[in-house]
Amino acid sequence: MEQTVEQKLKALYELQTIHTKIDKIRQVRGELPMEVADLEDDVEGLETRIQKIKSELDDLEDDIVTRKNLIKEAQSNIKKYETQLNEVKNNREYEAISKEIEIQGLDIQVSEKKIKEYGYEITTKTQIYEKALADLEGRRADLDAKKAELGTITSETEKEENELNAEADNASKNIEERLLIAYNRLRGNAKNGLAVVTIQRDSCSGCFNQIPPQRQSDIRQRKKIIVCEHCGRILVDEQMALEAETA
Repeated sequence: MEQTVEQKLKALYELQTIHTKIDKIRQVRGELPMEVADLEDDVEGLETRIQKIKSELDDLEDDIVTRKNLIKEAQSNIKKYETQLNEVKNNREYEAISKEIEIQGLDIQVSEKKIKEYGYEITTKTQIYEKALADLEGRRADLDAKKAELGTITSETEKEENELNAEADNASKNIEERLLIAYNRLRGNAKNGLAVVTIQRDSCSGCFNQIPPQRQSDIRQRKKIIVCEHCGRILVDEQMALEAETA
């Protein structure tokens, strides 16, 4: 059966009333869901950073072990070459072996220098690692606190919100598709989620711009759907709001 304009307006206003109640519940949660998500990102980022630093520290420790082994090998070679020096038969052999001893000595110096550099890097990265661990502990504590707070609020309002969502679904069925699409678009564009508003003190209660007397009269007659010339919201008269409250 075709709805009258008045029935369409009442259906729209009823849906808006339900959605406003849902919005108020979500306002109680405020920024908590976003704060929880941000903290989860922080924790994940810190965990990744800590793993990376730990891997770099392990690599540096391995590099130090490798360099120490190279030093031991070079020292062993030097002893071997020094023994050979006692058995040389000419200056050419002596110079060749002396050159090898010199090269091994330079290799030892390079490795010792590298070990010092690695040690400095380990000290610096360890400080960064320990700070990241402390930051992670703090972020996890903040996250646990925010999750607990959100959980408490959610548990207190979840049942009511689910019931209201079910009411909104049922109310939506009483609105023709064209109007419902327009309503949802208006709600999505409005910061306060208001797509259907009343006249208050001769003004649109959505954007607070004045409504001409003749337009107010047309709205009260409920013969056609009228939108605010300034914000585009659907307008209903104050009496309809009162009727909805007492229904």
